[in-house]
Amino acid sequence: MIMSKSTLAIERDLEQKPVVVVKLGGSMLDQLSEDFYQSFAELRKHYHCVIVHGGGPAITLMLDRLNIESEFYEGFRKTTKETLEVVEMALSGKVNAQITADLAQQSIRAIGLKGSDAMMLTAKLIDQEKWGYVGTIEHVETDLLLRCLDAGYMPVIAPLGKTSEGQTVNINADVAAAAVAKALSAEKLLFVTDVPGIIREGAVIEDTTPEDIESLIQTGLIHGGMVPKVNAAVEALSGQLQEVMIVSGEHPLIEHNQMKGTRIRARRKEEV
Repeated sequence: MIMSKSTLAIERDLEQKPVVVVKLGGSMLDQLSEDFYQSFAELRKHYHCVIVHGGGPAITLMLDRLNIESEFYEGFRKTTKETLEVVEMALSGKVNAQITADLAQQSIRAIGLKGSDAMMLTAKLIDQEKWGYVGTIEHVETDLLLRCLDAGYMPVIAPLGKTSEGQTVNINADVAAAAVAKALSAEKLLFVTDVPGIIREGAVIEDTTPEDIESLIQTGLIHGGMVPKVNAAVEALSGQLQEVMIVSGEHPLIEHNQMKGTRIRARRKEEV
């Protein structure tokens, strides 16, 4: 009789190689090069890799084709029942399949998953009247992810969740990536987007802290979709995860330590 390994046993086996969670912004997906995807093969020599992806442009395109109006409030897309059907199709169908196919071309064994699979992401509605079926994460069940990593697969997660009542909800991909990173005790979290980082007066802010982030939001310098991104980054910081990077997808990920971008640190650089 073949005994399956316990989650605890898998966690112990995986401790020898840390986890990195990479959030791929939907706006960048069509611009990512073959070299970018190939860099995951090199990155996996040093880390267990997990991808969480967005898909805003693909969702918007599909909604436009179906003549369904789309609204945004404070960086979140309002998700009606009708919109949710499109979100599911775009994220778990087109976008997730595109990423896993691009990784497969680099001989990387990627497996596409929805956060709603096996109750991986348990969520609750934030404000149904304001945002509709948009959720915030209450719990991340890591068993499926750990088993994928243990078997040599790279999980590629579409940011959908389930409420305790079984309702599928749309989750902001930045929020999902941060929650997954925290649950897996990841050593690194990278937000790959279409901007080089947080910009102030035309220049990238290279290092910042949660306190600075709050000030930048209050003054309006950080606004729109960048707000949930930086808030998610701050929420992900922990004793294990000391910094989160916001970078563009112009460079291979293996160069992340030399990448230009914004590092959000738990403590100021001079205090480290």
